[in-house]
Amino acid sequence: MLSHLRPALSMLALFTVLTGVAYPLAITGVLQSVAPGTAQGSLVARDGKVVGSALIGQAFTEPGYLQPRPSAVNYNAAAAGATNYAPTNKAYVAAVAERATAYRAANGVTPPIDAVTTSASGLDPDVSPENAMDQVARIAAARHVDPAVVQGVIQSQVRGPWLGLYGQARVNVLAANLALDAAIGHEPNPPHS
Repeated sequence: MLSHLRPALSMLALFTVLTGVAYPLAITGVLQSVAPGTAQGSLVARDGKVVGSALIGQAFTEPGYLQPRPSAVNYNAAAAGATNYAPTNKAYVAAVAERATAYRAANGVTPPIDAVTTSASGLDPDVSPENAMDQVARIAAARHVDPAVVQGVIQSQVRGPWLGLYGQARVNVLAANLALDAAIGHEPNPPHS
């Protein structure tokens, strides 16, 4: 019996080391040399201080900032996930209606779908260009600038589908807000991680 067990345990140990230690270290090492920013979590810094990640949404509530898609987990990466409510669930319908009312009050327009529904992860860092453009008037009023200036900054942040094929056009909320700060000036309550 030991003659059958020894090779099996040896293979288990070998493949545990190969696939559980050596392979992840090799891939991490390659990624560190090829794309260090991605390997470090796509962190975004302003004035030498990390203010967030390009891949994880965060709450921006100040009227002078582009506001993100709602999050079912309050942008907590440790608790990423959705509500898993059915579209007909009363709590879900009420939450969407409440968000739509708040969006209309803040921006003066009917909200696009991504302004009132949460993403599957609850951490979506992007909004649709339509959602971003709908917020221009509020941002411009809060920053006391011409809406055309804000529109130009946000338009410069629109990213098309990857390779022109995959996904949809989008605006990264953190990148757009940092671009607004760079073009117009910092808000009294800047973004924070």
